[in-house]
Amino acid sequence: MLFIDGGLGLILFGLWIFCIIDVITTDESRVRNLPKAVWVLIVLFTFDVGSIVWLVAGHPWPSGASRSLPYKGNTGQPPVSRFPEYDRPGRFAATNPDDDEAFLAQVRDRAEQQRREYQARREAELAREQNEERRRPDDES
Repeated sequence: MLFIDGGLGLILFGLWIFCIIDVITTDESRVRNLPKAVWVLIVLFTFDVGSIVWLVAGHPWPSGASRSLPYKGNTGQPPVSRFPEYDRPGRFAATNPDDDEAFLAQVRDRAEQQRREYQARREAELAREQNEERRRPDDES
């Protein structure tokens, strides 16, 4: 019986150490429900109960929506976006003016392309409406 109690105690001690390290190394922006400092205190002072509560309520588990996104094959890489510069806003930090100009030129080109596509759709829609208006008087006579 002593071995079972000692083994269980060792497992719970390992869980407690794992959770302390996990709370400390988890990025503060990913921690759920409470501030990171509060989670550290909860896990430190409530031992096993705090460890289980951290795993259930504080640990940043991946959401079901992110697991169901389409990925490129089975490579584990993120999904391919039509506009990759918009995937992670703020990730572009130019270190020199040439990089900044290249990025802005790319964004301007994309905006111009979208404007042309919209204009072409709008012209096709107007042409279709005009054709319908021309056919209506012919249908009535």
